[in-house]
Amino acid sequence: MVIFVDMDEVIADTYGAHIEVYNKQFSENLTLDFFHGSEAWNKVPVDRQQSVRDHARNRGFFRNLKPIEHGQAVLKKLSEKHEVYIASAAMQFPNSLEEKSEWLDEHFSFIPWENRILCGHKHILRGDVLIDDRSYNLETFEGRSLLFTSPHNVNTTGFERVNNWLEVGEKLL
Repeated sequence: MVIFVDMDEVIADTYGAHIEVYNKQFSENLTLDFFHGSEAWNKVPVDRQQSVRDHARNRGFFRNLKPIEHGQAVLKKLSEKHEVYIASAAMQFPNSLEEKSEWLDEHFSFIPWENRILCGHKHILRGDVLIDDRSYNLETFEGRSLLFTSPHNVNTTGFERVNNWLEVGEKLL
């Protein structure tokens, strides 16, 4: 199989990073539960929303993300059996290209640079499986679409859902 895997909110915890940066910046103590069912910037006061939207423009944001639990182990096993590509929409934030590449070198070194697609739209991807947290990326994919659960998409329906990497392993290994 050819498997495409998104980065943000699938193997890299961008949502947690947004909360961490926000809490530090505004001396808050918000938790993941507070953001359930919404984009991070939509749940904070209006005068702070742009600050959250700008997190991804800050140098170091993508480089310092934490890996999503069990992602490394399951992807390692998948890459031993299948052709695995990381496909991340990285063009929106230019400094993310370098940072995402370095992050993958550190946390997913078993996926070679040739199997990393840092792109704009994902509608060009052709393969067997796409694992993504954004339904708009899954809508046009012609293969099997797996919606990876993230706080912002818990109310999204119409796609085969996986809540964590152990579930991905059960479905694809």
